[in-house]
Amino acid sequence: MTRATAVTTERVTATVRYFAGAKAAAGTRQETVTLPAGATLADLVAAVAADHGDALARVLAASSLLLDETAVHDPAVPLPAGAVLDVLPPFAGG
Repeated sequence: MTRATAVTTERVTATVRYFAGAKAAAGTRQETVTLPAGATLADLVAAVAADHGDALARVLAASSLLLDETAVHDPAVPLPAGAVLDVLPPFAGG
């Protein structure tokens, strides 16, 4: 008896918006990233860092992250479908 193996093709798509120094390091204001279903914030951050190199990785390490307009500090948080991640590097001024 042959048993069919299901192949999951479910994906989650997130929009990443870069501000200030993050925009300069990424070379873009915004991009769409598609990851496997069940991906986490850490997976998304790792994917964009890998795509854009060390300069963005350094900015990401120092940045505040907003996931769907809410500050997040837990990299294990799962990404909801259609998530929007804002990357806010430290700003000077008062």
